[in-house]
Amino acid sequence: MKNYFFILFGLFLSPVFAQEGKSVPIYNSNTSGLTHAHPSEVGLDSAYIHTQIDSIITNGIKNKAFPGAQVLVAQRGHIIFHKAYGFHTYDSILNVALDDLYDLASVTKITAPLPALMKLVDEGKLDLDVPFSTYWKPWKRRKDKKDITLREILAHQAGLVPYIVFLNRVIKKNGRLKHRFVKNGPKPGYRNQAYEGLYIKDRFNRKMYRIINRSKVSNDKTYSYSGLTFLIFPKLIEQLTGRSYEEYLQTEFYRPLGASTLGFAPAVKNLPNTIVPTEIDTLFRKTLTQGWVHDENASLLGGVSGNAGLFGTANDLAKLMQMYLQYGTYAGKRYITSGTIKEFIKTQYPENENRRGLGFDKPLLNNQNLPLSEAYPAPEASASSFGHSGFTGTFVWADPKNQMVYIFLSNRVYPTRKNRNLYTLNIRSAIQHVFYQASLPLEYDR
Repeated sequence: MKNYFFILFGLFLSPVFAQEGKSVPIYNSNTSGLTHAHPSEVGLDSAYIHTQIDSIITNGIKNKAFPGAQVLVAQRGHIIFHKAYGFHTYDSILNVALDDLYDLASVTKITAPLPALMKLVDEGKLDLDVPFSTYWKPWKRRKDKKDITLREILAHQAGLVPYIVFLNRVIKKNGRLKHRFVKNGPKPGYRNQAYEGLYIKDRFNRKMYRIINRSKVSNDKTYSYSGLTFLIFPKLIEQLTGRSYEEYLQTEFYRPLGASTLGFAPAVKNLPNTIVPTEIDTLFRKTLTQGWVHDENASLLGGVSGNAGLFGTANDLAKLMQMYLQYGTYAGKRYITSGTIKEFIKTQYPENENRRGLGFDKPLLNNQNLPLSEAYPAPEASASSFGHSGFTGTFVWADPKNQMVYIFLSNRVYPTRKNRNLYTLNIRSAIQHVFYQASLPLEYDR
């Protein structure tokens, strides 16, 4: 087994590491953004990493967990591994490229609405512990919702319904679309584009909000994942900022970070990047989904949502995750106060066996004691670490203690969401595990 001491003590505390018999500085200045470095420059065994990751990914492609994928890892502010594997589809025509755009699915939750909510908490425009109905007025009239707090919502401790299939509202029993909600071209009152030739009624979002507002709340206040409020967060953010959700994110976060590819509905934008397809949709779009959000609920909002819909490259995702890891700063600019970041990444209700932070996912409560096959994520990930997974086969994780950012991107839903080998093979945790195990011997061990 690789030197575990490196991870638990040396990587976090020691300013230098041994590389081929000499000390190597590993710190990256907070005034610069992510830079590139060889794994050995941060004390990691490059040959071991490449051999292990290549094997895991090749096995995943062989077992059709995904047609292709890419992995990016940053350590101490340096990108020390970024590699693409396989193809966009199983016909092996188009190789995965490092600058490809991916549908991030639920990773959207922590990369779009969440930074905005954190900034609004910083500014005193949101309070985690007052009733959410203070800000979302329709809940004032709902007896079962009027006292729920934003903290409970973001920690998935509020008893909200996990998911509502809004697509059922626009599709008839015979499978045809209801034309009062969907048109085949842009028309007055139908400007929200869900796909080529699919335009949703502008006011359909209000129907979605009403259904969410009237949805049931469980009396059992235990951990139950729910993405419902992430559908209404964009509207709330607009109400509190007086700016459009997209423009606010671009101005306050993505552009200053230099994360130019992060955004919604890339099919209608002039980006030079190739967009990785997701599922061959046989129900709604009746074709291969590419450049438009895979999630149907986000699609019915015109692709701009808080639950899903964000696209981006691994490099740009890494910049945002590095900002989180550095408690709100990146390249010398502060985006969110460190106190707010630390509060959001903290496990909120461990006494209720709820591992979650505020919006962020966290390791299983006893993760460090589990074998890799049962752990989530890798068992070596510190208790301070945080991230999120996405339905399309995406995963992002940041570990402040070990100064590691891990990005995994794939389209495991191609050609169908029934493909679950990404999970059964435990690929994402297995890859992360390699980087914790990849330490070179320290100089005094030689």
